[in-house]
Amino acid sequence: MTSTSDNSSVALPPMRFDLWGTADEAKPLSDSIKKLLSQAMGVDTDKDHTVDAASVTLTEPRLSESAVQDLERIVGAKNVSQDREQRMARARGKSSLDLLEWRSGDVVSAPDAVLVPGTEDEVLAILEYCSEHEIAVVPFGGGTSVVGGVNPVSGEFDAVISVDLRRFDAIEDVDPVSGLATLGAGLSGPHAEFLLAEHGLQLGHFPQSFPYATIGGFAVTRSAGQNSAGYGRFDDMVRELTVVTPKGVFHPGKQSPASAAGPDLKEIVMGSEGAFGIATRVRVHVHPIPQVKRYEAFVFPSFGVGADALRAVEQQGTGPTVIRLSDEIESAINFTSSDAIGEKSQAPQGCLCITVFEGTYEHAESRHKETRELLLASGGTSVGEGPARKWEEGRFGAPVLRDSLLDAGALCETLETATDWANAPRLKKAVGDALATSLNDSGTMALVMCHISHVYATGCSLYFTIVAGQDDQPLAQWRAAKQAVSKAIEANGGTITHHHAVGTDHMPYMTDEIEPLGVEILRGIKRTLDPAGILNPGKLIPAGAESNPS
Repeated sequence: MTSTSDNSSVALPPMRFDLWGTADEAKPLSDSIKKLLSQAMGVDTDKDHTVDAASVTLTEPRLSESAVQDLERIVGAKNVSQDREQRMARARGKSSLDLLEWRSGDVVSAPDAVLVPGTEDEVLAILEYCSEHEIAVVPFGGGTSVVGGVNPVSGEFDAVISVDLRRFDAIEDVDPVSGLATLGAGLSGPHAEFLLAEHGLQLGHFPQSFPYATIGGFAVTRSAGQNSAGYGRFDDMVRELTVVTPKGVFHPGKQSPASAAGPDLKEIVMGSEGAFGIATRVRVHVHPIPQVKRYEAFVFPSFGVGADALRAVEQQGTGPTVIRLSDEIESAINFTSSDAIGEKSQAPQGCLCITVFEGTYEHAESRHKETRELLLASGGTSVGEGPARKWEEGRFGAPVLRDSLLDAGALCETLETATDWANAPRLKKAVGDALATSLNDSGTMALVMCHISHVYATGCSLYFTIVAGQDDQPLAQWRAAKQAVSKAIEANGGTITHHHAVGTDHMPYMTDEIEPLGVEILRGIKRTLDPAGILNPGKLIPAGAESNPS
């Protein structure tokens, strides 16, 4: 597969290096939010924590001149860069730890060079060269990882390069009869939807990272979009992948829509974060663009009552495209405009449930009616379509607000897990207690919010948002809180990650997650596909059989 664009030089990723989005997207904090941060969390909102790019110190490039020349011969000199701005743009993802590191004044590790290949032959040649010369390779898509997945860990190697997949931006093999299309791994979510729309089709995968994340990134992190109730997770949408490894190219999933020919090898790639190979294209399930969308929001008297209602909807299969439930604190904020957060509100009390239905007029209407009747019978009260439409209009904007909170001296981060319905109340309490205890011990009040973001017949995902005041060591402050909550998740029946992948942040907990034998299986796959170990080292697979940090 080759690109549809003829790039003349390495281009910068669209997001600014120290922000979730761009400077134009910035959302200044309202006076009411500043007042809440100051009075409740002791945050000095007059202090400026923004980053001056010129003051950031990066590690120096370590690639030899001859290695750079060799790599230029593979992809062309215009597609190799060691410029400071290019290296900085791919030095970190977008977790709060990443963004705080830019603000810390510490030296930030950066890739030693950025390569932008345009064909699978070039990717294979890069991997063969780097295997021979012991250079680590980190695949780069949209750069939206929030778990350290794109951080340039060199491991035992003397240098590390970032391989940007932006030139894999073609769409091909559109098959509207079968409902399949092959997309380049470097396509962003909006670009993919734009190209599919020319065929009257839609993928319908809308995670919060949608504006910037890529098709390949969705696959290798097992992304779960906000429409998962209707269309499934991204790994449910994948039919086939093209994967380039140091040992060659393979195409897991190409045989048929279903097969009994042994284990499904797609599963080796999905969730691997490039540790086993680089996905260059993904064949996905697509569907006609919906004719109509219907919206309705409900309020439940408690999170437990609302969770039971969502469980009934999913287990009875009434079929909303989106269904979400926020706890009392998050609901109060959702019912309030950003300019009025912290002020007294006349908004409805309780837990807000959002529903959206898509399809033909008849199908959307029937599913809406059945779901509505079930939610009302389960203790919900309709509050109309307004809150659901408001949620959809602003659903990609929350991370931008985090930038402003960090710049004001607040700590803001998200994390997620999943568990069975019967265990959800216990896990929610354990996570909330762990976060509150850790952050309160650091001398600040923590605001912990939660919502059910994805539902299954047997369980659900719990997604937490945390706001607290930063202490004088915010990196250490959040690392301690993350360790405390990760141990609480493992001790209380949750998965260490539902849809944010593993990266560096969750790797220490993988032995407990999949057991020591599972880790050995992953190591065996790694030895087979990447015998030199150059692909995204320090991610996914624990170095030893040890359990989580003590």
